[in-house]
Amino acid sequence: MADEDDVPELGISTETVCWVIARARAFDAKEAGDGDADPDDDDPEAHLLEEEGDTIAEELRDAIAEMNEDEQAALIALAWIGRGEFDVSEWDEAVRTAKERNLRNADDYLVGMPLLGDYLEEGLSAFGLSCD
Repeated sequence: MADEDDVPELGISTETVCWVIARARAFDAKEAGDGDADPDDDDPEAHLLEEEGDTIAEELRDAIAEMNEDEQAALIALAWIGRGEFDVSEWDEAVRTAKERNLRNADDYLVGMPLLGDYLEEGLSAFGLSCD
């Protein structure tokens, strides 16, 4: 990681990113459990899990949709850094690219990204930040 003076400003609070990480992981855990349920089974708990996953996804989408353009772009760029598509030194380019490509559907794009929580955590780590 670069010297602290060289690290760019995120443009989104760490607390917000950590909240998204927690919700994304809850959604991923729910999604991972879907394959265990028999679709023909009338298990009421399976239905509750499906509703919970839908609620988590909706909550996450709504929260991202309510963010301003800079926050949405920062979240996308942070996920890309965590995924290894950009480096911290390319932050401005990553944010610019996120704005050009994904702002109309940032909520769908991010909620649909497998391992979003892990990528965001890795992105934070690249900046020397964490949710701990």
